[in-house]
Amino acid sequence: MTDTPARLLSLLSLLQTPREWPGSELAERLDVSPRTIRRDIDRLRELGYPVEASRGSVGGYRLVAGTAMPPLLLDDEEAVAIAVGLRAGAGHAIEGVDEASVRALAKLEQVLPSRLRHRVSTLQNATMPLTRGDGSTIDPRTLTVMASAVTGQERLRFAYRAGDGAETKREAEPYRLVSTGWRWYLVAYDLGREGWRTFRVDRVSEPFATGARFAPRELPTGDAAEFLAGSIARRQRPELAVDVSFAAPAEFVSARLPASLGPLERTGENGCRLRTVLADSLEWVALRLALVDCEFTAHGPPQLVDYLGDLGARLTRAAAR
Repeated sequence: MTDTPARLLSLLSLLQTPREWPGSELAERLDVSPRTIRRDIDRLRELGYPVEASRGSVGGYRLVAGTAMPPLLLDDEEAVAIAVGLRAGAGHAIEGVDEASVRALAKLEQVLPSRLRHRVSTLQNATMPLTRGDGSTIDPRTLTVMASAVTGQERLRFAYRAGDGAETKREAEPYRLVSTGWRWYLVAYDLGREGWRTFRVDRVSEPFATGARFAPRELPTGDAAEFLAGSIARRQRPELAVDVSFAAPAEFVSARLPASLGPLERTGENGCRLRTVLADSLEWVALRLALVDCEFTAHGPPQLVDYLGDLGARLTRAAAR
């Protein structure tokens, strides 16, 4: 075999089988001299493949674990097996299968010949794995397109179906894919709504990487998993239309309230009012109001007024004791 690149690939394919190869057998297989085999082994080592040589009459070469993962050569059956496994895991958000596996699937499907891609699809369509959660499934191509856009920092366009069934078109800067073990979510900056959002991937369709590059923005808080957890928690809480007036200047009150509660309205030289919609817990809102250290009146919502009354009664009883 005189074509050096082809010979190196053939040699690498042989060494990736879990056995030790005598130099004479490798030379015979590739129809070259033992000296050529030694030179080719040195080239593979220069490329980062950890080839170990053992001495002696029965010594030979074998591929061992190194400090980094070099590219692997897969035959048709191996490539199909890996692609089917990654597709099954990605499509049903199996716990422990995270974004790394989706990136691996994206790389593998990019180079799969059409005949193998057809075999992968046929095998997957003929099987029905047992799923967790509500049984929501995902087209693996949706995940691979998203993973590629995240890695390449490309803007993404897609159709999105909200929880109430409303269909919208979105354009976003994808930041990370996050698996909860039950579902996949995309954390992204929504360009149309000018803010960070999380999207359930099983509600995404027609994803398209536009090719337009972007500089990654900084998340408002924490990493992608932390941001997703906060987003889910906020959606699960009922919104509160808070309306509270304070008998103190706006500067005094704003210095003692979190900025996340929103702006204050001035109602006079020594008064201000807070009107905002929150998704925080009733207890947290009541505590923050109590810590302002001035007289205030809660006008709504009714559950906040009732909670403050109960809290005040408990504190009064505690002081009486």
